[in-house]
Amino acid sequence: MLKNKSLISPADFSIEQIEEVLELAEQIILNPGSYSDLCKGKLLASLFYEPSTRTKFSFDAAMERLGGSTVGFDDPMTSSMAKGETIADSARTVSQYADLIVVRHPKEGTARLMSQYAACPVINAGDGGHHHPTQTLTDLLTIRHYKGSFNGLTVGVCGDLMFGRTIHSLVTCLSRYAGVRFLFISPAELKMPAYVKQELDKKGIPYLETDDLELAMPKLSILYMSRVQRERFISEEEYLRLKDFFILTKLKMALAKSDMIVMHPLPRVNEIAVEVDDDPRAVYFEQVRLGMFVRMALILKLLGLDKFGA
Repeated sequence: MLKNKSLISPADFSIEQIEEVLELAEQIILNPGSYSDLCKGKLLASLFYEPSTRTKFSFDAAMERLGGSTVGFDDPMTSSMAKGETIADSARTVSQYADLIVVRHPKEGTARLMSQYAACPVINAGDGGHHHPTQTLTDLLTIRHYKGSFNGLTVGVCGDLMFGRTIHSLVTCLSRYAGVRFLFISPAELKMPAYVKQELDKKGIPYLETDDLELAMPKLSILYMSRVQRERFISEEEYLRLKDFFILTKLKMALAKSDMIVMHPLPRVNEIAVEVDDDPRAVYFEQVRLGMFVRMALILKLLGLDKFGA
């Protein structure tokens, strides 16, 4: 039962609850028309304190395809924060209007704080370098769609592993499935944070670290690419030095298995060459479409509107 539950970190949901959401998403994909008015009269508030295209549009599209409506902002200076309102008071206020709050914020822990004061469920749409759980659900649905299951996969995550909240969330969540192995591919300056590796160590989950993408390619079931995030760097010089450390090309794709898939949370900058887009193993734009369906399923579950008995 997920009704009235908030989603701040992937750990907030059990594997069984995650499977509930993924199974409902698959049902919606098969017959989206039968879900088109389940949220009629419901209102989603999207509070985006930092820029977003895919995540905000995905939530807005999901709610409207369910027959609901959205309100909110994507510029915090148009909100009462510009007047000094606290996050707690914003949560209390907005939840008087809305049935569900989606929040993105550059500071870690903000979504959790908001969930403690809101009178409705809160979904974390990304908090700093911490977690991005609905991107994780998107990634899980994509993997399930192409691979059938999560067990026994070798997953390579490549690029900015230090600040990549989508990667932190995905690795943490996938580590709950049997037989998953990881390859962490990054420059030394952007290695996976210690807290993620400590979690894997506690569970006895194997992982290797490397800065050699070509060497890793033949071993992978999944390659999850990520951009080096300019907005997380204090030094512009350091960003420019690292931003093109890895570029996925056709030549590198030739080293991979025929059934490997390439994923990316987008936006990309230079880390995947446009020439790779035509490779059938490049699934990152389909990943975007699947993200809308998984958010539709999540909204229905948290509002208790799953007509199959959430």
